[in-house]
Amino acid sequence: MSGILDITGRVAIVTGSSSGNGRAIALASEGASVVCSDLTPEVRSGGYEQVQTPTHEEIQQTLKGKAIFQKADVSSEDDVKALVQLAAERYGRLDIMVNNAGIFCGLNNIVNEPVMAFDKTMAVNTRGVFLGMKFAITQMMKQDPLPSGERGWIVNIASIGDQVGLALEPSYCASKGAVVNLTRQVAVDYAPEKIHVNAVCPGFLATAMVRSFLDGKDTSAMLHSQSPWPHLGTPEDVAKAVLVLSGPAASWMTGSFINVDGGFIAK
Repeated sequence: MSGILDITGRVAIVTGSSSGNGRAIALASEGASVVCSDLTPEVRSGGYEQVQTPTHEEIQQTLKGKAIFQKADVSSEDDVKALVQLAAERYGRLDIMVNNAGIFCGLNNIVNEPVMAFDKTMAVNTRGVFLGMKFAITQMMKQDPLPSGERGWIVNIASIGDQVGLALEPSYCASKGAVVNLTRQVAVDYAPEKIHVNAVCPGFLATAMVRSFLDGKDTSAMLHSQSPWPHLGTPEDVAKAVLVLSGPAASWMTGSFINVDGGFIAK
């Protein structure tokens, strides 16, 4: 069973890699050549990162690994297509696609939610995953399969909001629910080609996305009370699950979902 989490020599793209879950995922991809992508390489302000070095530079300097940065808006067809092409041109292939980039536009009921907020959330969270899978699979089908016969691994970052209705989050829940069923559908189509398509569904994590809630005494207590486990999760918890789904450990997994939520869904 040794080496089941080993992705040495693989080529990976991680979107939304500058902060939070994406940064942790990229930093956990030890041994792989990583194409880091975000709107900017700088670490997002307001998060919990102790080190402010851009992710690709941290991989190069601290982990002594191979990494580059490519700016991309995941809602842009041209940007995502160019991102995948860059990975293939620089490293010769693409083995792992982690569609992590996502946004949260705040709390509102559907009456007060601006239509523009819905459109923006769907553009990034759902269209971005669609485009990431579309162009990653196009590349995976072009290249030679690995000795195992597998052509690639796709991991989409969804949410517990894809399985339950989170109060005051209509756009976010809609976008992540779409990601879940899109993951299932694409997994069915490409299982015969040995392309794994799975998802990780994080719960409440200590990231910049919820920092404003964690900084408030009442809202912090509310968030901490949501999960049976006695503390919030971290981006590193998500990264561990992504690593499981990115290589040999997931050899017979596709269309599957891992909840990383401290037991929230189990309640």
